[in-house]
Amino acid sequence: MARPGTRWLLSILLVLPTCAHPPGPPPPPSPPQCHIPYDEHNGWLAINCVWEPGPDPQTPTTYTLHWESEGNKKQIEATNVNGSIPRPLFYRFTDLHVWVQAKNQHGSANSSLTVFNTAKIMNSPTPIVEDGGQEPLEIHWQSRCEMLATSEGFCEVRHQAEEGQSQLENDTFHGVYTFLSPEPYTVYEFQVRCACEDHLISDWSAVHRVETAGAVPVGKLDVWRDCGMSSGIDACILIWKKLPRKQARGHILGYEVKLSYSNASSELVNISTAEPSGQLVCGQLQCHLNSSLKGVAAVTVSAYNAHCATSPAHLAIPASENDEQAIRLEMNSESLNVSWDPPPQLADNVKEYVVQYKQAGLPPGKGFDWVRVNSSQTTATVKGQFEKYTAYQVSLFTLSHDGDNPRHLSSVIGYSQQGVPSKVRSFQVSTFGATHVTLFWEPVPLLQRKGVILYYQIGIDSQVYNVSVLPRHGNLTFLLKHLSPSRVYEVWLRAVTVAGPGANATLKFQTAVQWAFGYVASLLTVIFVVIACVVGVAVHSFRAESEACPLVPWCLNEKVPDPRNSHIFRHMKHQFNGSLAWIWTPILEAHPKISQLEVVEIPPEMLKPCPEEASHSDGQLEGEEHSQTYRGGDEREEDTEGRHQYGREAYSKMIDSDEEQSRDDCLSSSDEDEFISGYEKHFMPTALEVMEG
Repeated sequence: MARPGTRWLLSILLVLPTCAHPPGPPPPPSPPQCHIPYDEHNGWLAINCVWEPGPDPQTPTTYTLHWESEGNKKQIEATNVNGSIPRPLFYRFTDLHVWVQAKNQHGSANSSLTVFNTAKIMNSPTPIVEDGGQEPLEIHWQSRCEMLATSEGFCEVRHQAEEGQSQLENDTFHGVYTFLSPEPYTVYEFQVRCACEDHLISDWSAVHRVETAGAVPVGKLDVWRDCGMSSGIDACILIWKKLPRKQARGHILGYEVKLSYSNASSELVNISTAEPSGQLVCGQLQCHLNSSLKGVAAVTVSAYNAHCATSPAHLAIPASENDEQAIRLEMNSESLNVSWDPPPQLADNVKEYVVQYKQAGLPPGKGFDWVRVNSSQTTATVKGQFEKYTAYQVSLFTLSHDGDNPRHLSSVIGYSQQGVPSKVRSFQVSTFGATHVTLFWEPVPLLQRKGVILYYQIGIDSQVYNVSVLPRHGNLTFLLKHLSPSRVYEVWLRAVTVAGPGANATLKFQTAVQWAFGYVASLLTVIFVVIACVVGVAVHSFRAESEACPLVPWCLNEKVPDPRNSHIFRHMKHQFNGSLAWIWTPILEAHPKISQLEVVEIPPEMLKPCPEEASHSDGQLEGEEHSQTYRGGDEREEDTEGRHQYGREAYSKMIDSDEEQSRDDCLSSSDEDEFISGYEKHFMPTALEVMEG
């Protein structure tokens, strides 16, 4: 807090500047300088006078122009820098005393007097310039001093190329000027002013333009390629800058383009600028071909006028591009500045650098430019009009001494002015569990970013996560962990630039129910066992059929066992029919013993029916099975056909090895007397079939 003494000192300091310049009359203006201009249509008009007002008077001030002739004083209001005396208020060939008065509320001040004769302040008429010859280049003019009944005094000439700097020739010329060593096919602008005797020098004449004759073009075209925002050669087109008039030295009639393909073939294209064509598109500064450079390995381009053609410009087309080092970029609305470190592995072979930029979202040939920089420099500036909130891709290339072979070093996205990005699109859950989810989203499109995306923010409950923008290509994901099972969450996502965060994209999801590990493990174990059993039975059936009838493919064999008649699957069926008890109930006969069968040839006389089986041939065995006996001749064939036709109904059960053992007592005491089971009768070939085979 300031003390009273300090406040008093500050008040004195604030008042001092005002006290240094007390109010008073304005400063006097400078003496007026007057002349009478010549008008082409009305001759001489009013007297125009100009002056300097002096320092700012700090108060409102009015200015008046005063003059006196033969004792008559007159005045007229003026501005602070000029005023005019109307033609009716003065006479020719009279002396005038002229001064300027400045006046405010505190007083007035007058300038010094200017005395002149009105005949001496008249401007000479403006000369009229005409064409002369081309070889040498000359211009002629008429001074029109005869209108004043006087002779021409001296004339001055100034000239410049249409886009060059003006040069003044102040020697004495009379009616003609010869221009030495003009450039071919160049437009020159000439102006002349003259002073007649006893008169002021005239105003400059109107600009007179002369175009010199053409000649053979010089130099080469600046050829490059525009690949848009892509790094693939398929998207590239050929583009070049038009020759300046100084190099073209005549009207460019067309371009000759030679395309050399990677398959060693070539194509020569001659394109005229006079005939409109969709193949060539030319703007104010650039021309480009509409066709893609796919398959092109190198190009040469030359321009020609009526005299000759330029030397061909060569450019190799690389098959691919790779980033090798970073570049630094600064942009504003009028220019972009790029800097880089020289690549050590290429330093000895670098002829020059090329810096290019491409505006995002524009077609090939639009919003594209490039500059070439000497190899000794590591900075470049590109001029242009760069729109705010718009992305520009800036790339750096090198060209080698052994040919115009561009090598891509790096690319970066820049903005002249950054803004808030748009909302993130396609925000969704890709995978989820009981305690975690994986979020998925697409990056903000380049045309909607409005700035460089620094990172993404994800918010859930009170937690906020910053997510890196890497990888820069492709979709982005983020894993949310430590969530609660079976709960509904709401999460938001937004992109962030230096201008701030964009709009939120929101998403609701529910986590999954958490299952007990023991329950899931038991369920998977049971399913595995069931599948293994089914596969085992199927494989055994396949092997049995292959051994029984190797000459017939198993897929064509009609004697296919029905697994539903198996002793194993009957018990499994009861387990499946139960509620959820089948999950916890072990499968009966986890390791069943399957009969192994061997096909042998049995003489017909040794085939004798079992007494027990014969006595019960029409009854049931154990209440489930029908005993079957071997039948010969036509009856066997008829029975076989019936079994094939009706499948499971003709055969009710598969005989397991344990069941077969209980019937061994029925076998003959002879080693060659084999018992034929129902399984064998149904699926195995009979002895007769074997002998017939």
